Amino acid sequence: MPASPIRKLVPYSEAAKKKGRIVYHLNIGQPDIATPQGALDAVKNIQTKVIEYSHSAGNESYRKKLAAYYQKLGLPVKPEEVMITTGGSEALLFSIMSCLDEGDEIIVPEPFYANYNSFALTSGAKIVPITASIKNGFALPPINEFEKKITSKTKAILICNPSNPTGYLYTQQELELLRDMVIKHDLYFFADEVYREFVYDGRVHYSTLLLEGIDEHLVMVDSISKRYSMCGARVGAVVTRNKELYNTMLKFAQARLSPPSFGQIAGEAALETPQSYFDEVITEYKKRRDITVELLSKIPGVVCPTPGGAFYTVVQLPVQDADEFCQWMLSDFEYENQTVMMAPASGFYATKGLGKNEVRIAYVLNEESLRKAMECLKVGLLAYAKVKQASLV
Repeated sequence: MPASPIRKLVPYSEAAKKKGRIVYHLNIGQPDIATPQGALDAVKNIQTKVIEYSHSAGNESYRKKLAAYYQKLGLPVKPEEVMITTGGSEALLFSIMSCLDEGDEIIVPEPFYANYNSFALTSGAKIVPITASIKNGFALPPINEFEKKITSKTKAILICNPSNPTGYLYTQQELELLRDMVIKHDLYFFADEVYREFVYDGRVHYSTLLLEGIDEHLVMVDSISKRYSMCGARVGAVVTRNKELYNTMLKFAQARLSPPSFGQIAGEAALETPQSYFDEVITEYKKRRDITVELLSKIPGVVCPTPGGAFYTVVQLPVQDADEFCQWMLSDFEYENQTVMMAPASGFYATKGLGKNEVRIAYVLNEESLRKAMECLKVGLLAYAKVKQASLV
């Protein structure tokens, strides 16, 4: 089981904080946006005297309201097609374990969310990467490249839209190309859509639930973590119209008894959050994205695509080993008693050697903190270059 590239440097950040340094956390997608008050109030005002198990598929009232939420977005979803899970992570685990046998393969565009690899390993499956390029903002690789990867062991493809870690937003045309390939080769289509609300510049998120002809193939994964800034509630969902698959996943759900009760209560209440909340959040994240891209692009040697969604970007740095650099920033560097924590991008690739000079940055901090973090990074890169140069003398 690989260490998380998002969290493996935590001991170094803790040590830096013990030295009295301010650490700007750009390594993890933990929003600082306030959780909707209605969700907090629902938990505070619980009247029940016993915290009972829920149905293994989740509270019926929650499943009905979640289906209604999708319907408001124009997505035809029925309550019996929704299963509540312990975060989007469990939704993906259930999906992989239900659809793949040991040794089966999932094709995933890389860089991808690092825990996909952990979920596959846990399930006895194997991730087969197909590399996207920073040169075109990590757009979907050509379909013929996918075709080259398909073997008798291939059972599924997996995408995240918008993408964690790149922020790339797949177009309807790209999704239709994947749909056609899925049908042609009789594969499952896992679609992680937890960042659905976070799209910018007038773009529109096109859900895989709108694709025609793949009802038996599609598994859509969702979560309340980022949408409502409720990462710690650990509540997600999986949606599929494949009844046999749903019933298989339900067996796994029964084995873990039920999803979190408090989280479901909060998640159900969060569905009443007004659109004004999201309008303000999207405006704020767009501002943070623009600041991040602008400041990074001004640093010599840095390459930073403009993300179309989510709140991440994968950035190329003028270093040979980003793992070493990120650790050095925490252990050896400070600028005005401040430093920056980032996630080395090598952990988001399955192809050995890729991402060595890249990092994932989560622009989840307020404007002032982002500006200070970018200044720290700029100064840090210059100082690191001098250290490396001195070591060669």
